[in-house]
Amino acid sequence: MFKNNPNKQTTKRKWRSPAKQKVLALLLAGTAMGLTRSYNKQRWILKQIPKELKNINRLYLYQILHEFHNDRLVDYHEDKNGIITLVLSEKGKKRSLAMDLDAMKIKPPKTWDGKWRLVAFDVPEKKRKIRDAFRDKLKELGFYELHHSLFVFPYPCRDEIDFMVEVLDARPYVIYGEINNLSPDAKLRLHFKLF
Repeated sequence: MFKNNPNKQTTKRKWRSPAKQKVLALLLAGTAMGLTRSYNKQRWILKQIPKELKNINRLYLYQILHEFHNDRLVDYHEDKNGIITLVLSEKGKKRSLAMDLDAMKIKPPKTWDGKWRLVAFDVPEKKRKIRDAFRDKLKELGFYELHHSLFVFPYPCRDEIDFMVEVLDARPYVIYGEINNLSPDAKLRLHFKLF
């Protein structure tokens, strides 16, 4: 997705931290965390954080939140009592969805239903990054490339394709279909080990 700019690769790697992903996912789910300068209020708030976040060092949690704020992934809202509420920004929502996209896998069913799933796309040159990211993700998921912009897969994947299209903002450029017969059937069955 970020092949040409080495700085973007570093940016992508910096979000691989499980702690950062948990915090961002928690915010995406609509859980707002309040932070205050009062020690007693901080203790009470930290007790409310789900158990999965309790393994994160408190100082590290504050560093993550500060980094999110600097990267404009979260917005702070302070009320009249000095309580600060964190809200995920639009940029933060997109980043969190992109992380979900990075982690996405398609689990094959025990038996194949005999249908082929086709994904075709025609993304304009000016949106090349979207096109390249979409193609790379299809390959990563195990799709077979029939043509430069036509991929095939034997297992149900409609939801995953819809999710990719939404995250990458590629809806107008992608076509999804399911068919029973596809040539070269034997070559595809061999590729996907369906014999």
